[in-house]
Amino acid sequence: MSKTIEHSAAALPANVAHTSLAPPAPANNKKQPYPFWLGGVAATIAASITHPLDLTKVRLQATGDKRMIESVRKTVRTAGVLGLFDGISGTWLRQMTYSICRFWAYDESKKLIGANEKSPAWQLALAGGMAGGIAGVVGNPGEIIMVRMQGDFAKPPEKRLNYKNCLSGLYRMIREEGASSLARGVGPNVFRSILMNASQLASYDFFKAELLKSGYFEDNIYVHTTASFAAGTVATTVCSPADVLKSRIMSASGAEGRSTMAMIRTSMRNEGAMFMFKGWLPAWTRLQPTTMLIFITLEQLKRAVDWYRGDL
Repeated sequence: MSKTIEHSAAALPANVAHTSLAPPAPANNKKQPYPFWLGGVAATIAASITHPLDLTKVRLQATGDKRMIESVRKTVRTAGVLGLFDGISGTWLRQMTYSICRFWAYDESKKLIGANEKSPAWQLALAGGMAGGIAGVVGNPGEIIMVRMQGDFAKPPEKRLNYKNCLSGLYRMIREEGASSLARGVGPNVFRSILMNASQLASYDFFKAELLKSGYFEDNIYVHTTASFAAGTVATTVCSPADVLKSRIMSASGAEGRSTMAMIRTSMRNEGAMFMFKGWLPAWTRLQPTTMLIFITLEQLKRAVDWYRGDL
């Protein structure tokens, strides 16, 4: 019997025998990159849900409102429940410029410096800061329109800008204040954007990697929720000073908002150093769910792309 088998194997062509015995060639499992706009879509969805909180935060920072609940009641009393969604087109413009750019630039910056999700925190923060610098410039016009539209209804009627929508606001800004007005507050906005992305994006990747490394978590919605919760708290605290300055400068019109140092001096003289953390609680209340929604939505969008490509 054994002689028969040996004879049959010998009778096979050399290339067939070699092919049947050789180990299979390794498959190319390199994953395709995700669409660059996924982060922007996730951020737009999250910002739409949390818009009332963002509106309240901006009005606390830019106006004389003292308490979060009082500010919400004032908005509902004067403009109805829909007033909590004042300026939402400005929010969409901002997210579809700033957020698309920052998520794309973060991925590209990580490639540039040779970092990945498991890299040390300082490398991730460097990539986040680089992305924030680029996105802060690109998203500045949308940021101005968003802040103005959100804070407009809280002003006296004679001081309101009454932009119909984000595109109308851009057109009127250029026509009435010149194209240079699109760069108003770009300094503190870029600074805040660097801080936000160095803290929010980098800390999410860092906390997610550490949680997975602990062995208590798998890569699922539980780890995404926990990591994004921690990232939101870090980002709120780091960004509060720049966020307050940005809101005050961008909501001002004319010569009032042209000098960052003048705004700092005036605020320090009138309110003391703690003005930099004014609105921290509504900022945390807004940024925390926004951060969680952004990353949870982004992870689900990535999973949907994997399913569509047949990678699951």
